[in-house]
Amino acid sequence: MPFITANGIQIYYEERGSGKPLLLIMGITAPCAVWEKHVAYWEQNYRCILFDNRGVGASEKPEGAYTTAEMADDSADLLEALNIPEAAVVGVSMGGAIALQLAIRHPDKVKAMVLMCPWASCDPRGEAIFRHMMHAKAHLRPEQFANFIQVLIFHKSTWDHGSEELSESRKQASVDESPQPLHGLEGQAHACISHNVVSQLKSINIPSLVIGGKEDIFIPEWMAREVAEGIPDCELHLYENAGHAFHWEELDDFNPRVLDWLDTNY
Repeated sequence: MPFITANGIQIYYEERGSGKPLLLIMGITAPCAVWEKHVAYWEQNYRCILFDNRGVGASEKPEGAYTTAEMADDSADLLEALNIPEAAVVGVSMGGAIALQLAIRHPDKVKAMVLMCPWASCDPRGEAIFRHMMHAKAHLRPEQFANFIQVLIFHKSTWDHGSEELSESRKQASVDESPQPLHGLEGQAHACISHNVVSQLKSINIPSLVIGGKEDIFIPEWMAREVAEGIPDCELHLYENAGHAFHWEELDDFNPRVLDWLDTNY
């Protein structure tokens, strides 16, 4: 298993494909393996670098609250350690928040950026969701916690027509041999709550695409729009009848859409 020391911790990472580097930053609770349905497509054109964020997967899981700035520095140091001076970045949810910080704190390292269901600041409702996520993790069995996350991220159409796949995912959670520890989830949730870059969005001067689902109940449409409207000349695409997991619900459109955008802007 490939590890590298970045920002003072051990980071697990993978590389897939060849070409220009593409850094993929995952969301809260999820290891980098969750990129599989996308990286299998994008690796045909790009050198994809995917990694476990601090607090999850095989990477180190320090105690205490994290910040998106700290996690952006993890990403920057990972690129540095791999001798990659600059890359395009795709970040999903918390990964989108981290990508924003990466572009703000290390602008020389980011050439283009795709932000999937991102947010620039966390409002009281958002904070309540993240705090409830911590409480749920502390008190629910793994399959029950997985069900809670599914309720947050999937649109009604997935529940109506993909319930067997959701059920199988819950079963897998119940037998996961290396689940995210509570303190790792808490560290990441605190990073999500404290994230606020609204006043800094205007300083981002790279090609950017914000993409999301119009019926996202976790990170709602207004949050995506706040990011897109704050970054100069940022493009925005919102899928109809899709939730937080729009990138799986609209997979056949999403994968080539992002690839085409990268080919044009990177």
